[in-house]
Amino acid sequence: MKLYYSPGACSLSPHIVLHEAGLAYTPVLASTKSHKLQDGTDFYTINPLGYVPVLELDDGTRLREGPAIVQYLADQAPHKNLAPANGTLARYRLQEWLTFIGTELHKSFGPLFTPGTPEDYKPQVRERLLGRLQWVDSELAHKPYLMGEQFTVADAYLFTVSNWCGHVGVDISGLKHLAAYRERIAARPAVQAAMKAEGLLK
Repeated sequence: MKLYYSPGACSLSPHIVLHEAGLAYTPVLASTKSHKLQDGTDFYTINPLGYVPVLELDDGTRLREGPAIVQYLADQAPHKNLAPANGTLARYRLQEWLTFIGTELHKSFGPLFTPGTPEDYKPQVRERLLGRLQWVDSELAHKPYLMGEQFTVADAYLFTVSNWCGHVGVDISGLKHLAAYRERIAARPAVQAAMKAEGLLK
């Protein structure tokens, strides 16, 4: 398999899951600025939408969209318990979290990263994001991970997205449960390995 990624982008989530699952893969750096690979290949020929992550399977099939990719990876290593079994209510709970992170958090960061977003609009975006993260903080008050006692692919995604707060001025310093959660995730060997692979940790 190949994972097309950009350092610190949402592709960090499947990168973490690959390490957690112990699956063999080849990382391929795809610049989100130039939209070129290191060998000069136009990334739009890999993903016409131009963004990461993309997972390319050994037969050349390509999967886009982080929530789909991480579930696929989890299902390749079921013994790692990175996602509940398909068809169970717990699996739909996982998808509930992945959808929330994707639509209510990930997408909401967009205006803060987009050049040209009016400055007077950004405080509203930050306030909305903080409100959502406050709710997540309350959900983490009595459990170590989003799904309870077990680390899942949803945790890899939330960790990745919440990493962006400091870069765009969303102050989460008052969210103590989220802070403790982020420390737990950051301490995981697979998370450290993925971040080192992307040059985010020395």
